[in-house]
Amino acid sequence: MNLRDLKYLVALGDLRHFGKAAKACFISQPTLSAQIMKLEEELGVKLVERAPRRVMLTAAGQDAAQRARRILAEVEELREAARRCINPEVGRLRLGVFPTLAPYLLPHVVPELHARYPGLELLLTEEKSDILLQRLRDGALDAALLALPIHDDRLHAQFLFEEPFRLAAPEGHPLAAHKTLTVESLDKESLLLLEDGHCLRDQALDVCRLAGAHETPGFRATSLETLRQMVASGVGVTLLPLLSVLEPIVQPSGLQLVKFRKPAPSRRIALVWRKSSALDDFLGKIGQDIAGKVTPLLRAG
Repeated sequence: MNLRDLKYLVALGDLRHFGKAAKACFISQPTLSAQIMKLEEELGVKLVERAPRRVMLTAAGQDAAQRARRILAEVEELREAARRCINPEVGRLRLGVFPTLAPYLLPHVVPELHARYPGLELLLTEEKSDILLQRLRDGALDAALLALPIHDDRLHAQFLFEEPFRLAAPEGHPLAAHKTLTVESLDKESLLLLEDGHCLRDQALDVCRLAGAHETPGFRATSLETLRQMVASGVGVTLLPLLSVLEPIVQPSGLQLVKFRKPAPSRRIALVWRKSSALDDFLGKIGQDIAGKVTPLLRAG
């Protein structure tokens, strides 16, 4: 058994196709198939269910692939640790961000990170939080920007900033006439929310439960921009994170933003990474850089 065979198994588990996995590994399909069979012989168990048009891992194969991901991640961390001993600010950083934060945060922080760490190659992944967490655990990401709380003893979360929400209401709506609101002002209101899987949906539902509001039945948006346009069209009201409404972002006509009085509903953002990461100290510095850039923006907003 060697690391190459483990990479083949992980690729096959991810792509569920011998041809695609072979292409991803830069080898021929017969070579991949032979190496997987060799691995099965060595382990003494069947790892793959082979069918004419699809490939599935057996239970033993799924367990082996999961362990292989962890082993490969540890090896990559070993290599990265060696590289970072030479220069901790040079190399590749794989960073995940969830969709209702990425387009509004990254333009503020990425240019500064590039200027501060010119030798750093920043590889960005935008996915829903549960996918980012799994990729973080598997070693496919070095760190991720996520909303707290995070319940995983293997992960370290460094709090960065608290982002308040604004109420977005259409012109003419009774709440749009207020300069400020309390959370209790949402009592019995119907809010437009995102579809399942978005952490912003869970945060908005928490506000709904606190305020006595409820979700608009029969509507679930796929993105923050869809929510914004639906409010502007007069469909209903929603909550928008502050970074998503700051300049230079232009709000559509027909949408009014109203600030909440303290204690305002908000979400807490953290930089999260594995406790075993060789980048621990450097990621702490990255987190401080992000917080230092964003906190003044939120205070001014």
